[in-house]
Amino acid sequence: MANTTDVVSAIRELTSTKQLERSELIDLLKDGLHAALVKRYGPNVRAEIGIDEMKGSIRIVVLKTVVEAVEDPGTQISLEEARYEDPEFEPGDVLEEEVPFEQFGRTAVQAAKQRIIQRVREGERSRIREEFSGKVGELLSGEVQQIERGKIVVMLNKFREAEAIIPYRDQNHREHFHQGDTIRAVLKRIEETPKGPRLILSRADPLFVKALFKLEVPEIQQQIVEIRATAREAGSRTKIAVWSRDDGIDPVGACVGLKGSRVQAVVNELNGERIDIVPWSSDPERFAKLALAPARVARVFSDPESKTIQAIVDEDQLSLAIGRNGQNVRLASELTGWKIDLYSSREWLERGGEGPLFAPLPRAAEEATTNVALRELKGLPVELVDVLAQAGHKTLQDILDLEREDVDKLAGTPTR
Repeated sequence: MANTTDVVSAIRELTSTKQLERSELIDLLKDGLHAALVKRYGPNVRAEIGIDEMKGSIRIVVLKTVVEAVEDPGTQISLEEARYEDPEFEPGDVLEEEVPFEQFGRTAVQAAKQRIIQRVREGERSRIREEFSGKVGELLSGEVQQIERGKIVVMLNKFREAEAIIPYRDQNHREHFHQGDTIRAVLKRIEETPKGPRLILSRADPLFVKALFKLEVPEIQQQIVEIRATAREAGSRTKIAVWSRDDGIDPVGACVGLKGSRVQAVVNELNGERIDIVPWSSDPERFAKLALAPARVARVFSDPESKTIQAIVDEDQLSLAIGRNGQNVRLASELTGWKIDLYSSREWLERGGEGPLFAPLPRAAEEATTNVALRELKGLPVELVDVLAQAGHKTLQDILDLEREDVDKLAGTPTR
């Protein structure tokens, strides 16, 4: 049977293993002992519990009111019985009955133990919520404790009491971990279970790539450079779109690092996963062009109503733009948030030539508009028309693609 020395020793042990304040644990022990008294004397029991850790002693005193007729033996004592203790007792007085800790019995001690364990667990759950509620999206590290039913159970380095798992769907299936391996993952969310909060970690979510870049790129930590969008197929390829608050800092260069050192550190953690880093743009057409890298895009047209982009690439760029099994265009669509339809230049010409694919101008109307002779246009100086004609530019169609610099280079062209 437990004695006071055993209990005081347990306090010291729990204080060190459960990361609890000693005063907090003593309060928990008092609650547990009170629960044991309730089990023995009833729910209305009144008691004073004193714990002297230095002396290793526990003093329990049950307070009973002196009455002539006892109705609740747990809180009352008869006048006759009280006067055995002290002949001067009168009804309404309070008798202090000291209860030796050893008299509690195994059942009562077990009740105290269960109350302490329950309160300790509740405290741990509260601390886990407080510790991790603001850390979603941050990297956590630990050790693989076990692998069961496809999920990886992780013992965190800095909070071993927390239950942390990497579900099967949040694993990179090109990676293989074993019990005892060191592992890093991003905190994806906190899940409430009947046993308390559970930390859901991930190595497959785009959040993991963002967290790794934050670790490697000081400009991201300082919030000068921001990752505005991510798209990922874990184990194969990731695209990120970056933006800088400082015009003097190239966001792509900051993420790549000197001789590619920063991005290479991320690639190594991802076991060789390919990473495309592109500048973010608020213009959907420009962003789509950038997102389709490394392919070079000739032209793009957007339809805001259907949130669709049509991109035209040269024949030799088509397979690169599509990517293996359509991966490049699929990730570009996810990155931009727009549906991207790809066309080769040949398909584009077959669908309407120079006009936008969404609303092509009728060919007859287009030719009638652009084949107007320059001499018929009002406002053009005669001298300029003559010079353009000598250079072979006689209609509006001929000069549509000319830049101002091209015109200035023509000999004798007046600058107007």
